[in-house]
Amino acid sequence: MQSHPLRFKRHLLALACTAFGFLVQPARAQTESWPAKPIKVIVNFPAGGAADQIARAVAVPLQTSLGQPVVVENRGGAGGNIGGEAVAKSPADGYTLLLSSGGMVSVNPYLYPKMPFDPAKDLVSVAAAARVMVFLEVRPTLPVNNIQEFMKYLKANPGKLTFGTPGNGSSPHLAAEMLKAQADVFAVHVPYRGAAPAMQDLLGGQVDFMFDPGIGLSHVKAGKLKLLAVGSAKRSPLFPDVPTLDEVGLKGFDADTWFGFYAPAGTPPEVVARLNREINKVLATTAVKERITAIGGVPAPMSPADFHARAAIDSTRFGALIKARNIQGD
Repeated sequence: MQSHPLRFKRHLLALACTAFGFLVQPARAQTESWPAKPIKVIVNFPAGGAADQIARAVAVPLQTSLGQPVVVENRGGAGGNIGGEAVAKSPADGYTLLLSSGGMVSVNPYLYPKMPFDPAKDLVSVAAAARVMVFLEVRPTLPVNNIQEFMKYLKANPGKLTFGTPGNGSSPHLAAEMLKAQADVFAVHVPYRGAAPAMQDLLGGQVDFMFDPGIGLSHVKAGKLKLLAVGSAKRSPLFPDVPTLDEVGLKGFDADTWFGFYAPAGTPPEVVARLNREINKVLATTAVKERITAIGGVPAPMSPADFHARAAIDSTRFGALIKARNIQGD
């Protein structure tokens, strides 16, 4: 016959297992019923930029596949940190996502020593959206017609030319710093709060050149801007006759960045996996491919693990540049 203490311990264990079962069942039910309400996608850059355009291109078909509204909200500022923090501190239930350039995760920790959150710990990679290329464009009145003439003009006029960027540490800014370092030239940096206002000033002639993340390509086609080179490892399919900077002597020049979706750390793996599948399906549709291609991007479906690994690679290569050029956040 079993002793009373042993029977009592087994009784407690049974009660604990039952209680645990009651706790797990609601959590499992919530995951299985996800999504049961609208999903918010916070874009951590102003409206009109590459991140905003990519988010809105994906949001419409994504809400159809998920059966719930997908609402895009812009929260720009501090190099993407304001929107990133808002998502990092949101409930980890799959109803608040972030659409950001990979630089917010891989670059910002080098730019902002006292970030209000830790992107590596407080966010989880969900799905890459696009590889965003940068295009070296100049105002139409600048007296150059190709990249060779531009480089000569830049060398002959140190400190006299200005370049606009979406902000300190943004991929267009890092591309310009790569150019300055590798070509041993100097131009004055004019940071803006987003790519759209920087592009407006390039069109208006207030700045001389810009590494464009794609939003100005329609102006290039209209003859309002001169496209001289591509800051990527390969030429752009949209402009196959435009050389890369690597081809004209800046060996290894590659300023591409990956934009994608993130969620608060602790978001259920099943929800992350579902989002990854659905976003990858959306990226394969003709309509979304065309919208991303129109801004010079390349749809980049990949697993959460591959997207996370990509950020680690970018952290290494951009981190070295930031330290060497002593670049600091806004």
